[in-house]
Amino acid sequence: MPDFPLTRRSAARALLVAGAAAALPAGFPAAVEAVAQVAPTRAPTSVLRVATFPDLDRAAIAAAPRWRALHPDVELKLLSMQYADHHLSMTTALATGSGLPDVMAIDLRYIGKFAGSGGFVDLNQAPFNAAAHADDYVRFAMAQGVGPNGAQIAIPADIGPGTLIYRKDLLDKAGVSEAEITRDWASYLAAGERIRKTTGAYLMADAADLRDIALRQGLQDGEGLYFDAEGRVLVESARFRHAFELGRAARRAGLDARAISWTNDWAAGFKQGRIATQMMGAWLVGQLRNWIAPQTAGLWRSAPLPGGVQAAYGGSFYAIPKKATNKTAAWDFVRLMTADAQVQLESLKVLDSFPAMRAVLRDPVMDEPIAFLGGQRARQLWRETASHIPAIPVNRFDVLATTVIRDEFERVISKGKAIAEALADARYLIERRARHR
Repeated sequence: MPDFPLTRRSAARALLVAGAAAALPAGFPAAVEAVAQVAPTRAPTSVLRVATFPDLDRAAIAAAPRWRALHPDVELKLLSMQYADHHLSMTTALATGSGLPDVMAIDLRYIGKFAGSGGFVDLNQAPFNAAAHADDYVRFAMAQGVGPNGAQIAIPADIGPGTLIYRKDLLDKAGVSEAEITRDWASYLAAGERIRKTTGAYLMADAADLRDIALRQGLQDGEGLYFDAEGRVLVESARFRHAFELGRAARRAGLDARAISWTNDWAAGFKQGRIATQMMGAWLVGQLRNWIAPQTAGLWRSAPLPGGVQAAYGGSFYAIPKKATNKTAAWDFVRLMTADAQVQLESLKVLDSFPAMRAVLRDPVMDEPIAFLGGQRARQLWRETASHIPAIPVNRFDVLATTVIRDEFERVISKGKAIAEALADARYLIERRARHR
């Protein structure tokens, strides 16, 4: 997957931070975002420990009163760390088998890696029987939570339908229509040249964003992004060559601001009107509105990805480690966060996270105008996109492959390395490093 926000700003500063170091199990780093202890209404008979990260922790905090009403005897402890720290800690905990929570939140980027660890219960098995609830969720998201041998190791809480967010004022000034930036990649790049010449704004933040989305073009159900069903590396395919060529063309034409996602320069580009479009998950709208560029309200619109690409960009999941000490309560919590329509709707309001639950996608809230997008009813588009995203399996080495491809692409656009050579080297590096893990 593309690199997700390693510096994603947390809006959960109102968490109750009390006894953070003492509350942490072994293996957690000292740098803790916050610890929220949700007090039961009477003396607890058990404790449920949930490890999470910003901003997903806000959804759990919002659901805490409902949890307390349903489970007055179970004390809920939310252990929240910054995105990178959380996933690093959970990687260590899984490797050592110690310091594991009862419930673990996982970002889509890490699902494949964690699924391959063998450290989670198969939620399809009794007493969980997740298979009986599979139709409750968007199909592609449930497939992302499937590990080796068909085990359902995680349940989706929210999803990221891919979309093209664009500045309508900049396009209007350049005389560019939405159809021109969505028709196909050639039209998108040509429109970018007009936008750059007329307004001075860049078409995109980083050519790598174009590469990442183009890598997903044409994928069908069951096809892996980097690996096939037998684990063979796919990076020398025509799909990868085309994606690299598009990214290189954008860089050579001067259409990208060379601003890496989630850096200060990237955020400043949005605030200052220097970036005309951004391909990312629909949740970016909430990030723009809440902290990246709130002053640009009304200037943005959402459109389909260029060339008809249907892709997922991000998403959050919950899983239960095999060594969890309170599995019954853990499953109740997972179901609360992923299968309770009111909790999903509250998460939408609190986080702007797009629900994974199909019933919620039929709620009238999906038809409401979004003021930040100039009154556009964009959730209708995102819902339609979600219904067409292919069910792509994850692989334990997806994170490794993402890193290798990112580095080789950088050598192509910055050092002039030949694409065929870069992809051949990428295949070799992925295969070699995978053998030693």
